[in-house]
Amino acid sequence: MNILVHEQGGIRSIHSQADFDSYCLDKKIITAAGGLVFNQHKELLMIFRRGHWDLPKGKVDPGETWEECAIREVIEETGITNLELIKFITTTYHTYEHNGSIILKPSHWFLMKTTSNQMLIPQREEDITEVKWVALSEISNHAEQSFGTIRDLLQLNELFT
Repeated sequence: MNILVHEQGGIRSIHSQADFDSYCLDKKIITAAGGLVFNQHKELLMIFRRGHWDLPKGKVDPGETWEECAIREVIEETGITNLELIKFITTTYHTYEHNGSIILKPSHWFLMKTTSNQMLIPQREEDITEVKWVALSEISNHAEQSFGTIRDLLQLNELFT
């Protein structure tokens, strides 16, 4: 077991379930799910929120599966429907502070595809100002202006073969 947690001060590596359980004790856990969505041109769907390029994801609602959440969040944040969930990719972990509490956010990521040519609609109430399809040759440029967990995801070679 090796869990990498992106914290404000850097990356923490946790090597056992017992250590991870102990690490979680003083944190509020907010579970999320999202998608890496590719179209028929092998372009990746990305969103721009609060100064960073990101991938669509959000909080899992009570009674909702990770898969259901990932699909719902992609639809809500980008306007794209007609999604096909291909497979689970990985789980990323990051922390942030909110109202004096440390939040640990495990995000469960799924590979998806679509053949939709729908107009992309940013979810403004979630501070998303832009949604666009990014060519494979441009992904590294967008990754430079994204969060560490997103950069980690975009470095997974299996996604682009």
